[in-house]
Amino acid sequence: MDTVFHALGDATRRGMLATLALGEQTVSDLARPYDMSLAAASKHIKVLENAGLIRREIRGRTHVCHLDPGPLASAHAWLGHYEKFWNSRLDVLENILRAEDLKSPPAPTKE
Repeated sequence: MDTVFHALGDATRRGMLATLALGEQTVSDLARPYDMSLAAASKHIKVLENAGLIRREIRGRTHVCHLDPGPLASAHAWLGHYEKFWNSRLDVLENILRAEDLKSPPAPTKE
């Protein structure tokens, strides 16, 4: 999971994953919005591949990338634990604030 979060820690790689969520893309397609060389794009893609987030297929001289959502599901499940934690803490805070509102006298109104 460390490799997944490392890969997700870079905005360029997150953008590439968002693009791949729309469908397969070539390395050139993935590099285009970032004004980077194909070599630089390939380094980002290699990080995504090592994390298991994408698969690269070679068709002749063209490298085509596909999203592999499995590791994202694992990361989401891990984060879900913390979502439950924060939701329960926010529920406690909401209850405290509601109790405080009930204790406070209403503000005077101008007539």
